[in-house]
Amino acid sequence: MMYQLLNPTIDPLPWLLEPDPDNPSIRYFTLTDLLTRTEEDEEVREARAAIMRSGPVPAILDAQYPEGFWVKAGGGYSPKYRGTVWQIQFMGELGADPTDERVRRGCEYVLTHTQARTGAFAASQTASPGSAIHCLTGNLLYALIRLGWLDDERVQAAITWLVNSITGDPAPRYYGWGTSGPGFACGINDGQPCAWGANKALKALLAIPADQRSPAVQRALDQGAEFLLSRDPTVADYPFTEHVSSTWFKLGFPLSYWSDVLETLQILTDFGYGDDSRLQNAIDFVLSKQDDQGRWKLQNSLRGKMWMDIERQGQPSKWITLRALRAVGEKGLKAEG
Repeated sequence: MMYQLLNPTIDPLPWLLEPDPDNPSIRYFTLTDLLTRTEEDEEVREARAAIMRSGPVPAILDAQYPEGFWVKAGGGYSPKYRGTVWQIQFMGELGADPTDERVRRGCEYVLTHTQARTGAFAASQTASPGSAIHCLTGNLLYALIRLGWLDDERVQAAITWLVNSITGDPAPRYYGWGTSGPGFACGINDGQPCAWGANKALKALLAIPADQRSPAVQRALDQGAEFLLSRDPTVADYPFTEHVSSTWFKLGFPLSYWSDVLETLQILTDFGYGDDSRLQNAIDFVLSKQDDQGRWKLQNSLRGKMWMDIERQGQPSKWITLRALRAVGEKGLKAEG
């Protein structure tokens, strides 16, 4: 495969592949996502094992209570970034070992204490259905699927709620504060469709293997892609808002509930829209942030808010570089010729 880089003499892959005890997940995802190595590959197995030995995942697990929660019992949304739901989200993103007993205990705790009776995941301490939101449900579903819980009936119930809440067919009960209507409508966004929530919902549904997606899941994906493509992601005037959050244009990791141009691009690329002309401005936007070493900087971070800091804001970032290369693929990796 031939690739294009802003500086054709520089290849960021060796940087991403180097052993890094602070960010061991990078090597694993570079091998699997960019170089398409299988889980049976010896280097991949060792890279996966390294995730559990050093870096953010062990720091997260060290803070876990024996019952499976973090900080305090209950729904786990609070405190932000140190409570239970965030740790499950982060471990899903970081590639934690799904078979680890502590990881499984945390997932079970979330499914027991954060899932509302409707199947959605709720942002309240008591898992009230009225506090169900697409961003939280999408993030947790994505993590739970990656952590091996796709076949669990509670995860399937969450998928059903997510799909029905998007398409409105059949319509679940909507609430004024949280998910307030079909098509990603959210009370927190003045009842308008929320692009942050749409990204998280689609990310979760795309985590379902293609051969296991029901027609209803496919309809929800198609509706979500239509919504995201209805606006130029580099303008982001979803949905006719007067003010677009500045974080949309600052590439970050981990993203938590907020989103950015790059996440939108990656989701739509993963869904098969990588060559759609409506994404060209987003591709150009991402490539414009690449430096002369083929790397991207961390522009938005949760530094000081997690159990362990991940990289430094304003510095070249392995995570943002990985994210960018996942999204732009051959447009951002190696020189032609």
